[in-house]
Amino acid sequence: MKQPNKKKIAHNLKKVKEKIFQKDSKNEITLVAVTKTRSPEDVSEIISLGITSIGENRVQEAEEKFAKIPNIDRVEKRLIGSLQTNKVKRAVKIFNTIDSVGSYKLAEKISKTATDLFKKQRILIQINTSGEKTKGGFSPKNKKEILKCFNLSGIEIEGLMTMGPLTNKKEEIKKSFILLKKMFLEINKQLPPEKEMKTMSMGMSGDFLIGVDCGSTMVRVGTAIFGERT
Repeated sequence: MKQPNKKKIAHNLKKVKEKIFQKDSKNEITLVAVTKTRSPEDVSEIISLGITSIGENRVQEAEEKFAKIPNIDRVEKRLIGSLQTNKVKRAVKIFNTIDSVGSYKLAEKISKTATDLFKKQRILIQINTSGEKTKGGFSPKNKKEILKCFNLSGIEIEGLMTMGPLTNKKEEIKKSFILLKKMFLEINKQLPPEKEMKTMSMGMSGDFLIGVDCGSTMVRVGTAIFGERT
């Protein structure tokens, strides 16, 4: 069994937290450790270091991994990767929240499944603010269909999520994040107080500080904590 590089993970996590804290002195940003492809031992280690939220990309990988992590119940388990409709039931059973709901069809399927399982499934709505064809999510122009999701039973929409464009140009990334914030504010204005969103999830290892600058309340960081994947 491969042992985690405890010193390296602890050092990297400390650095990430310091960078966030420098930008967010009130410490109101949720740090999600992206654990996709990481070993059960690495995940267990990051939980022992105080991480309270982890993100996985694939349902099957998560199912197998969670069963091998003794302290898994100490963290919130988030599905951050794309979800196929035929895996919705399995996802609803093992994840606290599904952060990649990018279509009304998927939201509807999650709603029905959660209702059948007597569960209120927490979700984030994914918006494709970069316009890249390789990314999933609602088009920013499709506000009408996004708002329809709030009428579905069995789900609780906590906020919006986006991924920055694949570029090193900070202004393009910033533009993408600012668009999400604009949509967040516009949608909240049209919702009753009890359904207002609280979460804006934007920013990953390469751009989380830009996300924080743009008002992100949640960042998803993997490589900056665990190192490059092998």
